[in-house]
Amino acid sequence: MLQPNERIDQLYADDIKIIQSSEVFSFSLDAVLLANYARVPKRGVIVDLCAGNGAVGLFISKKTTAHIYQVELQERLADMAQRSIELNDLQDQLTVYPMDLKDLFQKIKPDSVDLLVCNPPYFKNVPTAIKNPNPYLAIARHEITTTLDEVIQTASKALKMNGRFAMVHRPDRFLDILDHMRAHRIAPKRVRFVYPKVGKEANILLIEGIKDGKADGFKIDSPLITYDETGAYSSEVKAMLYGC
Repeated sequence: MLQPNERIDQLYADDIKIIQSSEVFSFSLDAVLLANYARVPKRGVIVDLCAGNGAVGLFISKKTTAHIYQVELQERLADMAQRSIELNDLQDQLTVYPMDLKDLFQKIKPDSVDLLVCNPPYFKNVPTAIKNPNPYLAIARHEITTTLDEVIQTASKALKMNGRFAMVHRPDRFLDILDHMRAHRIAPKRVRFVYPKVGKEANILLIEGIKDGKADGFKIDSPLITYDETGAYSSEVKAMLYGC
């Protein structure tokens, strides 16, 4: 089951085991936050775009009977995701497609998805950007193989009318995200900013939109604080990681 330099980590709150490796991109708190932020339908079709080693799809699997399709370009990460599915006996609910999101509609029909979640590359691929020498990390963090606009355009095409889009990203891309969502018929509905500590600037945002939704009704959720004054996880984050 495990390849060299791999380990098994666990999200205790959802009793999910996941195969990770220090050599490639591993899931972080971002994936846990997204899995808890998304409003997961009880049934239907869910797509996890830019799935990495499958963390978000795995973490939401206990909340639904919907089939979850995970799309990941990097073959090694897709293979880890597949083996994590088998490790958790979720073969009947989750399917991994090791492919570019540009090819999504070879497998998924347009206008058929109830929820699309995405933890995409955060950083623009500009000449001045300093990229990680590890290609797995560079592709996961920088818009080398896709862009924010392409991710949102693909999400819009995949979603059925009133389907939901949920994404985790960086606050400095907030205005870009709003522009691209509205350009591709996804009405922004709510956003939540995540702060490392009280008094610090936000370093993560969570956003949700509805395909062909009404333009009004946008809400800003209460802030989420990651660490308390002692440096330990806040009670809310602790519950996401370890359960109540």
